[in-house]
Amino acid sequence: MRIVVTLVDQSAQGMIRKTTILLGSLLCLSGYSAVAEVNQQSLDDAWWTGPILAAGAGTLPQGHALIEPYVFDVIRYGRYDNDGNERSAERAHSYGNLTYILYGVTDRFTAGLIPTFGYNNVSNGRDSSSIQIGDVSVQGQYRLTQFRQGSPVPTMSLVVQQTLPTGKYDRLGENVNDGFGSGAYTTTLALYSQYYAWMPNGRILRSRFNVSYALSSDADIEHVSVYGTNAGFRGTASPGDVLTINSAWEYSITREWVFAVDLLYQHDASTKIEGTEANPATGQTENIKESFDSAWRFGVAPAIEYNFSSRIGVIAGARWFVAGRNTSATITPVAAINMVF
Repeated sequence: MRIVVTLVDQSAQGMIRKTTILLGSLLCLSGYSAVAEVNQQSLDDAWWTGPILAAGAGTLPQGHALIEPYVFDVIRYGRYDNDGNERSAERAHSYGNLTYILYGVTDRFTAGLIPTFGYNNVSNGRDSSSIQIGDVSVQGQYRLTQFRQGSPVPTMSLVVQQTLPTGKYDRLGENVNDGFGSGAYTTTLALYSQYYAWMPNGRILRSRFNVSYALSSDADIEHVSVYGTNAGFRGTASPGDVLTINSAWEYSITREWVFAVDLLYQHDASTKIEGTEANPATGQTENIKESFDSAWRFGVAPAIEYNFSSRIGVIAGARWFVAGRNTSATITPVAAINMVF
């Protein structure tokens, strides 16, 4: 910070010089100045990749595309029952990949495809037999407003995402870790927002606040499934609705380097299973009706971004669920590359 003090009394030059030095020192220590010159960072000088979790509210310009592949490892410590008690001390790694493939249909509307893949490695039991295909999502994003410097209005978008049950989820035989799907059609409705603020030192702080709600259809199930059913089971699973609230912040340290952090809250409504199963001891058919209690989790995801240009950047960090109910404790290292064409 450069302090500018104008001398107005030429006859008392020496005294004013001493006073100026003292005043300047005090102002520097306190962080304030009578007249301070701060170089405000321009939006063009700030390059972004985006935080780990919160998607952007902005849409792509017409005819442009974005590809952003993520790789991650969900490290799980223990499994829990409906009462929140640890069921086992199993440690597992769920290696995964998801890729955002987005295209600007118009300046206001962006369409996208999000395929997923995964592989489970567990300490107790069989690993996945190979890399498995997960569920695929398609989405449309319509921009409602656009941020303008000096305006309190953020960029806001409506997003509709449809997840298709392309991943394997039942008839898993002896290897439940081959299951990476849900078997259900899931519709997610979301509102995204994004805003820019200038810090006292002139650097930009970009914030995102996203709220989404997901509703799923029933999934038909046969035999061993990701829902914990056994061989011989036939019935349906009704996945609970999911509410997700995500607040993210990115601080532009330099044009290339950015620090990011996400705060995440997620609530899962109760999932219900209903059907029939043959008793292996008696051979008789029994009715099965089970309900898994609702769950919630709170997570934080710090990360660091490096941007090679305004169109290409990388990010690395980790998501950590620090609190929750009826949920496994997990930490998830994440890395991604963001490319705009």
